[in-house]
Amino acid sequence: MVSKSLEIGKKAPAFSMPTDGDGKIALKDLKGKNVVLYFYPRDDTPGCTKEAIGFTEKAKEFEKANTTIIGVSKDTVAKHDKFKAKHNLDVVLASDETTEIAEKYGVWVEKNMYGRKSMGIERSTFLIDEKGVIRGIWRKVKVPGHVDAVLEAAGEL
Repeated sequence: MVSKSLEIGKKAPAFSMPTDGDGKIALKDLKGKNVVLYFYPRDDTPGCTKEAIGFTEKAKEFEKANTTIIGVSKDTVAKHDKFKAKHNLDVVLASDETTEIAEKYGVWVEKNMYGRKSMGIERSTFLIDEKGVIRGIWRKVKVPGHVDAVLEAAGEL
């Protein structure tokens, strides 16, 4: 179910995914907290690493804004564990190997790189409030300045 129709003010699609450290995370278990759900293409690539480090550097500020940060890619939990350890990351990394959640959020898209088409995750972020309602959507994210923009929006909830 590809959903490009996600809008601010609508309920966020439910999710449940395995996470780094043999954990599991589900939207229904995060009621009462704001959630930053950021989708990124792949662990340990330049942009993805910068983004994860950026969210880690601001993790305490997001915490003060009652906001949980969850990074989502198609990578396995084992890859997430290595990525977190290598870069000392302090965010939850969830594994969406089947792309079911990426499809629900409309971020599993056809990409065109050097004339080759392939499917992949479009770097996107969703800010979900404590009641499970979408309050912010950033698509085709450019990493510089992005974490600050999301933090500012989270602070306004």
